[in-house]
Amino acid sequence: MRQIVLDTETTGLEAARGHRLIELGCVELLARRVSGSHFHRYLNPERDIDAGAQAVHGISIEFLADKPRFADVVDEFLAYIKGAELIIHNAAFDIGFIDAELARLGPQYGRLTDHATVLDTLAMAREMYPGQRNSLDALCKRLDIDNSHRELHGALLDAEILADVYLALTAGQGALDFAVEVETTQVQATAYSAMGERPTVRVRLADAAELAAHERRLAGIDKASKGACVWRRVEPAPMPAPEALPA
Repeated sequence: MRQIVLDTETTGLEAARGHRLIELGCVELLARRVSGSHFHRYLNPERDIDAGAQAVHGISIEFLADKPRFADVVDEFLAYIKGAELIIHNAAFDIGFIDAELARLGPQYGRLTDHATVLDTLAMAREMYPGQRNSLDALCKRLDIDNSHRELHGALLDAEILADVYLALTAGQGALDFAVEVETTQVQATAYSAMGERPTVRVRLADAAELAAHERRLAGIDKASKGACVWRRVEPAPMPAPEALPA
């Protein structure tokens, strides 16, 4: 599934009171890896920016004076996110602002969820860490993600950090994918046995770099699951001698 980590900056806190988007930042994930593709635009809101909001993101109306309006980039933005799963922290806030911008342009644009599905990492974090602070900064600290370069909020920077947070929160999903692959292999082996045939099998042992990468992955799963990584507790099966492996 194609996933897009999304964040916004705005002129204030309430879209219902006429506040507008001033920055859109999107980072693409493919197969749980940052692909290098992103969508980033500063936007002219055609209104003033609240002092409190500017103190958070540091973006001034003077800086935005020559930037495009949302109407100028909407088609490009919707094409970029089309059919993806949007990963957003506190999704109601960002969706509210984007939906308000779409509504200004007419009913033909619909709502954000007409173009993509949404996963809220704040709701996910609250379920995983009930009763704890689950802001982006708090999650970075809890999951040991470096955000020391984040002096001010920024949509693209926050989307990049959120991508790391999301991958850490969902590190165990890789184990689920592996289980499916194992089950598929077992079904195929049964089918071959029934046909009286056996495919040629070649086994290559993992090299040092692959073993190190595997160990890092286990460490991530163990941290995200608070020490519940099964592979850390199960004694590995001994490798067969080379002569015992099928040719």
